[in-house]
Amino acid sequence: MTKEPITFFLPNLAGGGAEKVVINLLKEMSQLNLPLDLVVSSTEGPYLNQIPKQVNLVNLAKGGVLKCVLPLSRYLKERRPRTLISHMSHANVAAMLASRLARTKTQLILVQHNTLSVDRSKLLRAKFVPMFMKWLYPYADNIVCVSSGVAQDLVCKLGLAKEKVKVIYNPVVNEELITASQAPLDHPWFQQGVPPVFLAVGRLTEQKDFITLLEAFALLRKQRLARLVILGEGELRGELEAKISQLGIALDVSLPGFVTNPYAYMSQASAFVLSSRWEGLGIVLIEAMACSCPVIATDCPNGPKEILEGGKYGYLTQVGDVVALSKAMLQVLDAPVNRDLLRQRAIYFSSKRAVSEYLDLFGNGKNFHNHLAGDLNNSKSKLIV
Repeated sequence: MTKEPITFFLPNLAGGGAEKVVINLLKEMSQLNLPLDLVVSSTEGPYLNQIPKQVNLVNLAKGGVLKCVLPLSRYLKERRPRTLISHMSHANVAAMLASRLARTKTQLILVQHNTLSVDRSKLLRAKFVPMFMKWLYPYADNIVCVSSGVAQDLVCKLGLAKEKVKVIYNPVVNEELITASQAPLDHPWFQQGVPPVFLAVGRLTEQKDFITLLEAFALLRKQRLARLVILGEGELRGELEAKISQLGIALDVSLPGFVTNPYAYMSQASAFVLSSRWEGLGIVLIEAMACSCPVIATDCPNGPKEILEGGKYGYLTQVGDVVALSKAMLQVLDAPVNRDLLRQRAIYFSSKRAVSEYLDLFGNGKNFHNHLAGDLNNSKSKLIV
């Protein structure tokens, strides 16, 4: 369509939601023969080996994102991409500064992944990044929010014009996910005739509130034989392990760390639990539904209520409510779930739909819409998106 690349900008390829979103967008766009660049401040993270071979990887090798402003500005002047799509608030600030220094005609799209007003990150940058966002975000060509809740919060917090902000749900479901979910799982807890297993996936951080999940599971465990697996790594591992020991549930809880294929676990789990204090959307919730796994989520700002349509597709509980979460976990074991309905809902968050909407932002969406429509019709009879 054009020789000018579409460029994505990220700090690195750590195992988080924003990084997974970019990888999924690159995989889908690479099938359309679009020229694609991925610019990172450092080539770190478990998603590094998932970059499609057609993508031109540019490593600024600067470590900290704000150190990338000048190198990114030089990249924009030399490469002159048609569009720069930046992800994550601090990277968005750097991208805006680089764009204003470069003075090129590159279209700038900022993607907001988290709810700004409730993001309680303890990193030093969290104190000054919102101030720069309020100053710089109005100069972006487009601002994409990953849920309606995130969009409403951002407009209110930064005083943005509503017409500049667009909601595009994250690209989550694709053929690769479905194929990976069907992989065999060599784990003794996921075999026939064993107790039910609850699954959670996410970084071991305050945001995910796995302490509440552990306490809820401990209550459930007094009434029912069950197990809990939490996939992910993070700074609170020691605190969580101490809590597990304190609650006396060490024999029934496992923290395997980051795994490359969580979907095999999702397809085998009895239920999936998202216990977060806040989110932007809640990608793992959609992934679990695509794997036909019943779901429970906290009604945190923002995302789960939108995904589950107010509880139509899964249980919603209040943030931090140990008793309510425990009751929901018990109920999901006893209540029949229409797994086909879960899969059909998950299809709405397909990679193809997201890419179609991104392409519309820079005028390349017309032909792709026809391709998308055919796939969505096919999805009525099979889960291929």
